[in-house]
Amino acid sequence: MKFYVIGDVTVDHLYHLDHLPAPGEEVVPTHATMKPGGAGGTISVTLARLGHSVTLAARVGQDPFAEYALASVRESGVSQSAIQQDPEHLTSTITVMQTRQGQRAMLSHGAANRQLDPAKLKRKDVEGSDALIVSAYSLTEGPQREYALKAIEAAQKAKKPVPVFIDLGTGAVNKVGTDLIENVIGADYLTLNQHELLALTDTTSISAALAQLGDAGARQVVVKVGKMGSIVWTPTETELVDAVRPQGQVVDSTGAGDTFTAAFAHAVLTGQPLREAARTANAAGALAATRVGAQALPITPADLEEALAR
Repeated sequence: MKFYVIGDVTVDHLYHLDHLPAPGEEVVPTHATMKPGGAGGTISVTLARLGHSVTLAARVGQDPFAEYALASVRESGVSQSAIQQDPEHLTSTITVMQTRQGQRAMLSHGAANRQLDPAKLKRKDVEGSDALIVSAYSLTEGPQREYALKAIEAAQKAKKPVPVFIDLGTGAVNKVGTDLIENVIGADYLTLNQHELLALTDTTSISAALAQLGDAGARQVVVKVGKMGSIVWTPTETELVDAVRPQGQVVDSTGAGDTFTAAFAHAVLTGQPLREAARTANAAGALAATRVGAQALPITPADLEEALAR
């Protein structure tokens, strides 16, 4: 299958702490590392490792971090034909602070990613894909937003319409709020976590939030609910899909949601029914969390089969 992915590539600075620092407090991490990350990078790398042909649209700076941010992208064979280089803005970096109890704080900047030039979008590349996957961070602001909207339009108006997957992100929802609904509601598949769902709809319950999305015209929604698994919603049914717990201890949840989305799209495009696709995605997200770094674990179809068999 051929996927066209629009999203950020970043360098993630990961700090594992006993507790998050209070204002003015200096803390010493129990472990610190630097890894390639970003929703676009993680989704595209996961899809490539699952055997698909992937083109990633992202933008990096002309700085030392650019090579590192794209390291896994290159290693996994993702096409870089839509990668742009920015002469003025830096490659995006994210600082993640996380405790053993699952508390997390992040410091991020879109940097070069937000400058993705829409004039360089090749509509034929989107129209010739089997699916378009858009990270909602791409819909928040700047030229990148115009690029993403043009790509979605190209997919939907193609001679043979290309299914659109849109994955929400906490930062994207926090920045744009309920106004983001307008740009994501037309997706064939919408994936997001519980916090993002409630913030996107300004509601206090999952049922009310899903009802609101349904009234707005949502087609198929998958809500990531952590240790409980995921909730699959369509206009005619709602179902909780149990979590899959593979071997290995959870050590880092960074990028697990992006891995979930990639595996979900992989499963849908390879013919799995919606519920089974969500279960496959549950397994992939859980596997990703057993390594430090969003792209650290190369997940293969065999890995997913083994996890699902447990």
